[in-house]
Amino acid sequence: MKMKTLLSRCVATSLLLGSSSVLAADVTPKQVVEHYADIAHSVYADALTTAQVLDQKIQSFIASPSQAKLIEVKQAWLDARVPYQQSEVFRFGNAVVDDWEGQLNAWPLDEGLIDYVADDYQYELGNEGANANIVAKTELTIGASKVDVAKITPQLIADLNELGGSEANVASGYHAIEFLLWGQDLHGVEPGAGERPYTDYVQGNGCTNGHCDRRAAYLQATADLLVQDLEWMEKQWSSKVSGNYRQTLLNESAQNGLRKMLFGMGSLSLGELAGERMKVALEANSTEDEHDCFSDNTHNSHYYNEQGIYNVFTGLYKRTDGTLLSGPSLYDLVAQKDAAQAKKIQSQFDVTRGQVHKLVESAEDNNVHFDQLIAAGNAQGNALVNDTIMSLVAQTGSIEQAAKLIGIDSLNPDTADHEF
Repeated sequence: MKMKTLLSRCVATSLLLGSSSVLAADVTPKQVVEHYADIAHSVYADALTTAQVLDQKIQSFIASPSQAKLIEVKQAWLDARVPYQQSEVFRFGNAVVDDWEGQLNAWPLDEGLIDYVADDYQYELGNEGANANIVAKTELTIGASKVDVAKITPQLIADLNELGGSEANVASGYHAIEFLLWGQDLHGVEPGAGERPYTDYVQGNGCTNGHCDRRAAYLQATADLLVQDLEWMEKQWSSKVSGNYRQTLLNESAQNGLRKMLFGMGSLSLGELAGERMKVALEANSTEDEHDCFSDNTHNSHYYNEQGIYNVFTGLYKRTDGTLLSGPSLYDLVAQKDAAQAKKIQSQFDVTRGQVHKLVESAEDNNVHFDQLIAAGNAQGNALVNDTIMSLVAQTGSIEQAAKLIGIDSLNPDTADHEF
């Protein structure tokens, strides 16, 4: 069954908005940074709301597991990814986000830490937690240490992240939930995502693969932790909370705020999206390095990362309830300096967003997903991914140009040690 996503609605809207950032008279850097904070708050508020829906769907599914309810939960997970992926543009430059986000979106993960896996699954060499299987055990032995995991709670799961010092030991977040819903994708570079049966959550007779009670407890605790984490971050950007990160940001110079905005856009565009999320997987032809590898939702995650960059530049954000947030933008500041260059930079953003959307078209229209595009021997698929990487590199150049036009020199977006 093909999963419905929110993409069609969001794409239709965003394409209409492609050139709608209207030059406001005398837009100031301070106003632009304040609106940036407003966008961040709205994105995290939407991420929280969709995570709460996911949490509620998981509660209902666990109480009475069925195939129909599993499909509903999976859809809720897909829906929750839409706003969260648009939030990643706030990571780079805002340490409060970058220091926090690993608990929600760390990847790739050695899923054998959490639950059963195929005998031949690939994991990080030397990772002692790679086959720990928390679901099946009440105590783990990692090196000389013993860890009591008898009672699965949100706090325990948070504490188990990077168990034994390995970054591949990801116990929490969207991808842990994704694995618990879909299971491993055992199709390699052939069509198909994970196929975990709903009976993995049936209590008593009918339970498959054992330990259904602990698996359910793990899924629920991970969803609860996700909501708790997003509640905290939503408050960090709220105008109604005193002493939070929003106040810290707005108390800094507006120029410093603009630098954070542009550095975040450039670093997500270049080092993270073009580099870590595409180049690494393409060069290694590795499905293990695919972002949403269990659900085959990677195309959407990449697209909404790009949409997040676009949101910050244009000052536009389409909320999950359909309302449009708009206000003073980087585009406006650039246009006040050089209207012709602003249009040229906007054009590059439009081209790149269209190019990233081709990954979505490949998956949704042709059933050729990202893991198939990066396969060795798929020359056409490899070329599509490489063209997308190069378009993101070009977009980063436009971000640097925009920075210079508004007085931000030596932006130096993070390359994550990749060469393009």
